[in-house]
Amino acid sequence: MSTLTHFDAQGQAHMVDVAAKPPTHRIAVAQGRIEMLPATLALIASGSAKKGDVLGIARIAGIQGAKRTSDLIPLCHPIALTRVTVDLEVLAASGDQAAQVRCTATAETVGPTGVEMEALTAVQVALLTIYDMCKAVDRGMTINAVKLMEKHGGKSGSFVATE
Repeated sequence: MSTLTHFDAQGQAHMVDVAAKPPTHRIAVAQGRIEMLPATLALIASGSAKKGDVLGIARIAGIQGAKRTSDLIPLCHPIALTRVTVDLEVLAASGDQAAQVRCTATAETVGPTGVEMEALTAVQVALLTIYDMCKAVDRGMTINAVKLMEKHGGKSGSFVATE
């Protein structure tokens, strides 16, 4: 098992030195969901939520979140993102599956460090925005299963989650 890279020999937290790492094309995809009452999902899908276009605003919020990741995560490097996409899918309740919006975010860069944190932050911020915009009608929404789905580039190579 690898050692934790954000601690020095004395156990003090520090920002990892990436100066000697070559820039490579890096991509990360993260995903998560927010579960809600079917009536809340219907409001979102119809575009009739009181605060406006929930999915459109959540998409922009997710992109902004990716861009601000290093401001939120103390030891995360500020990086030049070359692309961020946030896709939101409305999924009606069926069987054991609750009514939900699934968010998938992809972040890309060409640089010496990865974009996993940016993709994960985009998902979290987009889902939190949905919660904020719909909490007046459904305070019981839950954000679940936020995780890295895949990453490519860099010395450690590729990772693909096994669901």
